[in-house]
Amino acid sequence: MIYTKAAWEETFRHNHLGQIAIREELDWICGKLGRQLEKFGNRFPSSCATNGKYRLKDNDDWTNGFWTGMLWMAYEYSKDNTFRDRALQNIQSFQQRLELNLVLDHHDIGFLYTLSVGAGHKIMQDPMLLKVLVAAAEKLAARYQEKGRFIQAWGRLDDPNEYRLIVDSLMNLPLLFYTSDKTGVPKYREIAESHFRTLISTIVREDASTYHTFFFHPENGMPAYGATHQGYSDNSCWARGQAWAVAGLPLVYRYSPYDQFAVLYEDIANYFLTHLPDDIVPYWDLSFDAGSNEPRDTSALAIAVCGLLETAAFSKGAYREKLVRVSIGMLSVLRNGWTSKEHPDMEGILLHGIYAYAEGKGMDEPNLWGDYFYMEALYRLYNPAWKTYW
Repeated sequence: MIYTKAAWEETFRHNHLGQIAIREELDWICGKLGRQLEKFGNRFPSSCATNGKYRLKDNDDWTNGFWTGMLWMAYEYSKDNTFRDRALQNIQSFQQRLELNLVLDHHDIGFLYTLSVGAGHKIMQDPMLLKVLVAAAEKLAARYQEKGRFIQAWGRLDDPNEYRLIVDSLMNLPLLFYTSDKTGVPKYREIAESHFRTLISTIVREDASTYHTFFFHPENGMPAYGATHQGYSDNSCWARGQAWAVAGLPLVYRYSPYDQFAVLYEDIANYFLTHLPDDIVPYWDLSFDAGSNEPRDTSALAIAVCGLLETAAFSKGAYREKLVRVSIGMLSVLRNGWTSKEHPDMEGILLHGIYAYAEGKGMDEPNLWGDYFYMEALYRLYNPAWKTYW
């Protein structure tokens, strides 16, 4: 079963999130996004904020899909065509980015195109958007390393120092699964399944914590060693990395059910949950606890909540009820004191996130993925029948 601390029960009892509160939160978010449309124009917000403000950029970062995904959600919720029109305008930029191969030498093509073009295809059913998705899937599939049987995360494919995968990659696999299902081309699914098998056999430790990244020997593709890139140490557990596993495993299961899911998922989810502090919002690395004075990462909690709700969607009975209850409790905690609702000058939605601690980047600031997953979690609860963009 999914674990919860006794200390949380009182918190959950006093933080119930009903439909009225969910609608109020989504109304507030859509109002905020509407005002940002006017300011941002045809450009994109930066991956993380500085002093609560997003810088404006061209479509050249790995996070721009989150912004466009929020616009699609705002359109589905509000029926305001302004959001739809800007999302479609953004898609033109994503198409041009593919044609120019602009900063696409990485696996985050899935993050970029699933939440922008993929979401648009699911909503609009435009066959032209499927063509763009196919081009994106081809680009991602080209990063597959045959010897190691994984999709290389970053860098040139002939760079031996970049012969590795990272846990975030779980979230990029839906692009391959969805495109394969819609086109009937098996290659995309086969690559996704092969990468997934390699990932769970290497990046998940015996205690169900995860490495951020795992290296392989380029000469023969055999597993080499696990390491971190954004966590505290090679042997610690980066909070957002574990959250990517909590969210990514059920997404893969939805497309490609596998026998060991239930045990593996509970172990990974419980590792995340048992390493949360009593007030629930995780420190940026799960090796820290109360008294450490380390920064929190709200985005990790929002990501994990979406994973629990995704699992609840295909679960039954008491297990499903507990997943939903825990998710509602955690989301309520974020809503009560961790958003910018009382700080109207802040452009981000979810406060107190961390981008990259070691680089001092996005420290105690909003970030686009935190905003996106907070909104997605709310929308999942608002409309349980909603077909997500993944």
